[in-house]
Amino acid sequence: MQIKNSVVLVTGANRGLGQAFVKALQQAGATKIYAAARDPSGITVSGVVPIKLDVTSVSDIAAAAQCKDVTLLINNAGIHVGIGSLLSPESTVAARKEYEVNFFGTLAMSQAFAPILAANGGGAIVNVLSALSWINMPGAATYAATKAAAWSLTNGLRNELRQQGTQVVALHAAFMDTDMARGVNMPKTDPYVVAQRTLEGVQQGDVEILADGISAHLKQSLSAGCYLQPPSRG
Repeated sequence: MQIKNSVVLVTGANRGLGQAFVKALQQAGATKIYAAARDPSGITVSGVVPIKLDVTSVSDIAAAAQCKDVTLLINNAGIHVGIGSLLSPESTVAARKEYEVNFFGTLAMSQAFAPILAANGGGAIVNVLSALSWINMPGAATYAATKAAAWSLTNGLRNELRQQGTQVVALHAAFMDTDMARGVNMPKTDPYVVAQRTLEGVQQGDVEILADGISAHLKQSLSAGCYLQPPSRG
């Protein structure tokens, strides 16, 4: 699909990659951008339509689904609680919080907007995943599990929505220069660059976008059947 003249809804649009998506969409010529966040007062980019949206809220999703002109949904909202070990006493609570947003929120938004996209010619869904879809590492144990589940979810949605002409795209990125990775001592990609690469991939008809070298390396290792080791920190 073409980004120019599209109507886009971006979740988690108040900062980080979500805000970068909004700016990249404007640059690419999107006609209208619904910038969604739990607190829409945090939306600082001008020229967009701010909407209140907590992706774990049934009522918020129903209200957002009144945006009947959407042709591209970007499921960007996500949380990382930061539990270091799956065996820690806090891991179950952390995993439930992360799954509610990272997996069930993505599923609920896709369910709500699939018929809207169909009515508007098919359109596309972009699910923001992670290089951690394929690897689990200390400090992100439960988060990585949710992203692995979201990767499988994305593959399943692609199969089910193919008939209605909806392009379902998996975006995998490693460390970006955002609040979520503030404490990570590793090379980080500018989120605006990730957003641009993603929109280019959508326009080219890609179904999977590897936004950086780490993601490309991990996917290649996965395809080769290698055991994936966490990358060492600098």
